[in-house]
Amino acid sequence: MIAMYDVNIYEQVARNIKKYRNEAGLTQAELAEAIGVSHEFIRRIESKKGKKTFSFQTIWNVSKVLNVSLDKLAEIDLDEFKKLS
Repeated sequence: MIAMYDVNIYEQVARNIKKYRNEAGLTQAELAEAIGVSHEFIRRIESKKGKKTFSFQTIWNVSKVLNVSLDKLAEIDLDEFKKLS
């Protein structure tokens, strides 16, 4: 069984970015432009297969554009967690 602390925080943040970006009605390109990164960078973050590395500054910028708190971007979806374990 996987413990909560074993959840990859980068993957969890990536899922939450995609979730809140979609809720905000923004495309990957629009989010990328708003935070000053490439569309490819956002695509890689949100990709299920891509390697995820991003800075705290990037997450801060995303949170401001999406009007979502940092804790929401790092929040573990318990339903998703149950699927992993």
